Amino acid sequence: MRRRRYQSGSLKKRCSKWVGQWWEGKRRRNRVLGLVSTMTKSEARTALNQILAGLRTSQGSEKDMSLSQFIEGVYYPFYRRKWKQSTTDNNVNRVNTHVVVAFGSRSATSFRRDELQRFLDEKCASGLSFSMVDHLRWDLKQIFEMAVAEDLIGKNPARLLFTPSEAKRGERLVMTLEEVRRCFLVLDLRERLIVGLAIVAGMRPGEILGLTWRHIGPDYADIRQRVYKGQIDRPKTVQSVRRAALSQGLIAALEQWKVISLNVNPEDWVFPSELGTPLSRDNVLRRSISPRVKTVGLAWVNFQVMRRTHSTLMNNMGVEGKLVADQLGHSLDVNQNVYTKSPVERRKAVVDQLERSLVM
Repeated sequence: MRRRRYQSGSLKKRCSKWVGQWWEGKRRRNRVLGLVSTMTKSEARTALNQILAGLRTSQGSEKDMSLSQFIEGVYYPFYRRKWKQSTTDNNVNRVNTHVVVAFGSRSATSFRRDELQRFLDEKCASGLSFSMVDHLRWDLKQIFEMAVAEDLIGKNPARLLFTPSEAKRGERLVMTLEEVRRCFLVLDLRERLIVGLAIVAGMRPGEILGLTWRHIGPDYADIRQRVYKGQIDRPKTVQSVRRAALSQGLIAALEQWKVISLNVNPEDWVFPSELGTPLSRDNVLRRSISPRVKTVGLAWVNFQVMRRTHSTLMNNMGVEGKLVADQLGHSLDVNQNVYTKSPVERRKAVVDQLERSLVM
């Protein structure tokens, strides 16, 4: 067992003051202890020793803290300053449900890599999706990385964890052009416009329902806010703040919708509820969109499918990836690797083209 070493700190005179210095982890700390004219060196040393004694007590209690105490007292408070509310809700629920339930009572210093990997393996075997297990892997890595930064542990036991390849991967569904046409045919104006903003303009549902009339430009939607669980929030990422181009059909539909809308002042919602608040994403999908599209065999369509469809259809048209990414409001890598699916027909065409080029 490693013997714990205690520091004695150092005492210096600066500008007629006694200044104590010591280390907290990798950080050098300084504190003015008193004036040289009113405090002897012995008294200054006693004051410094009291500070260091309190530090040792604090460090000793930290070494004994449970993982749940570390997560609630250190990890969450820090990252809540960075995470958006939607991210906070998802991350806290996931970590509490899986990590804290499994390991919360354990000492934060007691973990080893192999047992954490077994934890991920078991989650995979229980039927959790690849995405969920991969998020848990990242949660563990981040939690223990912070424990290292806090000098609670010497090295991160989660640094080399991997997501089991056997984890269940859900199919990323997209709509064909014919399915999009069928979808539009069965929707009323409001729902057709909302779905059109998702499929044709590639907007997120929170961005669509967060629009006010002042955000509607001559040929674009100025995305500066979104609605999340009824609250007005900033867009999801830095790239999300953008002007999303609107097609001629969408512009015409918006004008038609504006004519029959009751409140069309600049600060009024484009899609208000009966209470005058922004329309709820879940409500409009469950009550107004899904029942209609179900009648034409599209019960599986949701907003994620619509947005993925935009990216895929644009890719099939040969549109430059950067243009699609900018329209969607995310990075080119996310656009190509997460949202876009290339149909086998298009891939067959290019391999046929390659084969023809090899024939002498």
